[in-house]
Amino acid sequence: MKATPTALPEVLLLEPKVFGDARGFFLESWNARSFRELTGLDVDFVQDNHSRSARGVLRGLHYQLLQPQGKLVRVVRGRVFDVAVDLRRDSPRFGRWAGVELGEDDHRQLWIPPGFAHGFLVLSESADFLYKTTDYYAPAHERCIAWNDPQIGIDWPLQGEPLLSAKDAQGSSLAAAEVYGD
Repeated sequence: MKATPTALPEVLLLEPKVFGDARGFFLESWNARSFRELTGLDVDFVQDNHSRSARGVLRGLHYQLLQPQGKLVRVVRGRVFDVAVDLRRDSPRFGRWAGVELGEDDHRQLWIPPGFAHGFLVLSESADFLYKTTDYYAPAHERCIAWNDPQIGIDWPLQGEPLLSAKDAQGSSLAAAEVYGD
C-alpha cells in the first residue's frame, strides 16, 4: 500500500497493491499492521457502513462533535468526489479542505482522521460507498456544515444543483458551527 498526504497532511490517499489478470483482481482493503507501519497510526475500527447514492447526490459535510469518527472510505461501484474539511480550531489549516476522486477502477481509499468533516458527491450513475469508522454513530452528537459554505469554498465538480437530504440542506455555516476545540 502507498500513502500520499493530501492538501491536508493528516488526510491520506491510500492506494493498495492490486493483483489482476484476465479473471479479475485481488486487493487487501484493510490490514492494521500495514496501515500502522505506513502511517504510524494505530486505529481500531468499530463500525462498517455502506451507502448507495444516485448521480448528483451530495452527502455532507458531516462530523460528530463528541465521539468523533476517523473514517477509511472507498468506492466499490461508481465514482465520487470525496472531501474532508479541517475543523480543529487550533489547526493552522482550520477551515481548509482537500478533495479527491475515488472510484471502483482505481481502488483508492481516503483516511479522514477525527477532527475533520466529511462529504462526497456522486459523479457516476450511482455509487456504492463503504467506510469504516473508529467510533460508533451517535446521532445526538452529529453536526453538519453547509456543503456550499463560501468561507470553506469547496470546488465541487457539479453539473447543476446537487441532490441533498433535508438535514444536509440545513447545514450551518462554518462561522456558526460548533467545532473541535471550542
